[in-house]
Amino acid sequence: MYSLVSFVTRGSVRRKTLKGLLQPNTPTELAKILGIERSAVSRTIHALEGVGLVECLTPSESMNRYYRTTEKGKKVVEIIDGYAWE
Repeated sequence: MYSLVSFVTRGSVRRKTLKGLLQPNTPTELAKILGIERSAVSRTIHALEGVGLVECLTPSESMNRYYRTTEKGKKVVEIIDGYAWE
């Protein structure tokens, strides 16, 4: 689990994206909310999806796919947020 925490905390975009997807969102919507380029958010989502921290809710769609943080991803967020209080 801590290798995933390390993976997420090494990049501020990864951290923001993972937290931003606690509520389902599209890469375009999330990019607007976070003030980050859509392409960076899309790349980050695919990287997080590759390690099981994010899942696609609408895989059959070719555009406007919705993503959210998985249970494993939520545990990583909890660990990261716990560090903020230490």
